[in-house]
Order: sequence, then C-alpha cells, then structure tokens
Amino acid sequence: MVVVGIIPFFTFALGTWQLKRLKWKIGLIDELEEKLQLAPLTLPGKINLSVIPEFVYRRVVLKGKWDRDHAMILMPRVREGVHGVNIVMPLVRENGSTVLVDRGFVSKEELGSGAFLQEDGVVEVIGMLRTSQKRNSFTPANQPEDGKWYWTDVEAMANYAGGEKAGVQPVFVEQIFEGHAGEANTLIERGIPVGRPPTIDLRNSHLSYVITWYALSGVTALMFARLLVNKRRNAGKRMPRFK
Repeated sequence: MVVVGIIPFFTFALGTWQLKRLKWKIGLIDELEEKLQLAPLTLPGKINLSVIPEFVYRRVVLKGKWDRDHAMILMPRVREGVHGVNIVMPLVRENGSTVLVDRGFVSKEELGSGAFLQEDGVVEVIGMLRTSQKRNSFTPANQPEDGKWYWTDVEAMANYAGGEKAGVQPVFVEQIFEGHAGEANTLIERGIPVGRPPTIDLRNSHLSYVITWYALSGVTALMFARLLVNKRRNAGKRMPRFK
C-alpha cells in the first residue's frame, strides 16, 4: 500500500519536470529559429572557437577552394528513402584558416563517380555553424585510417585534414540547400552533394513524456484508491459482531 501510494506522487513529479523541460525546449527551438533567419555572417580569418556554441545554427557565408585530398565520407546516410553518404571537405578560405564543410548527401550509386571531387576554383558556400555530434552507444567508432566516419567528431576531422600545422580550425559548417525537390533530384543523379534544409533538427519528445507520466500518475492513483476501498471493506467483514 505504501509503495502504490507513493507512485502517483512520484510520477506526477516526473510529469511536472518534463513539462518544464518541454517549455525550455520550445523556447530553445524558437531562439534557434530566430538565429536561422538572421543575415549570414562572414567568419573572420582566425575564428574564436570558444564562442562557436553561441552561434550554433547561425547562417554563415564562406569563400574558398576545396581541399579534395582530404575529403571525408560520413556513412551511412538516408535522404527520402535513398541510401548514400554525406561528403565533408575542408574549405581553404581566401581570408584565413581552413574550415570543415559538410557539403551534403550523395547517393551510394553515384559515390563512385567522384563528381563531388571535380569542382575546382573559388566557390561560395552558405551554411550554418554546427558542433560535434554526441555519439551514442549504437554508433560505431570512427576509423579515419580506413576512411570510415560514422559521426561528426570535429576535432578528429580537423586533425585528419592537417590540423593546426596546416591552418585547419575545428570549425564545422553544414551547407544549406534551399532549392526545390526536382533540383535536388537532378543534383543527386549527377553525384553532386545536396546540402541540408535550413531547419532546426532538435528532437523534442517531452510532450509525449508529459502525457505518459501524468497518465501513469492518474492510473496508479485510481489503483491506490481501489486498494484502499477494498482494504476497508475486508476489514469491515472481519470485525466480530456482538448480539
């Protein structure tokens, strides 16, 4: 009875905590959406790495040449049911250091064509600043020596591209694609990377948690009430009757 009586309060507290988390996550997404709508920044030649977390999801514009010798393949990736990879390449900028750019998706069928390595000369890239991903227990470890990358470890990728000696900063930008679906399909068929849409991809499951914990609190409260009523009835039946 004590355990069953505690559960409704405990689950109600968890639901309230998740409700606060939901409000925080919605506020964070709104803040990032506002950042994403601002005009693109031009990154300085020497980037202050300590402030990058404050500018995550902020649009940036870059100019430079691709370092095709240090192209990296993030695998596996899926785009609208098509299996493939993402191409990450260092961009040697005109005004300073080299940064890493996730150019986007290339289908498995067109990966062998190497079309993403053919682009030469100065290019302009519009993307948004990101940081390293958090690797979960199901994600394999990266194997740079074999050219196998499963998650974005910005520090390791920068070192692979030459590191500080080569002027490579651990700055990661995801290229943005704002064209229509037909244009994207044409690029994919040609083996040219297609960047990500300019949207916020933060997972927000707190509402389902709120509903789950509050529902569990209500169910267990009813169970406790029924047990209490049954206990009182049984106690009344066991009481001796005197004539």
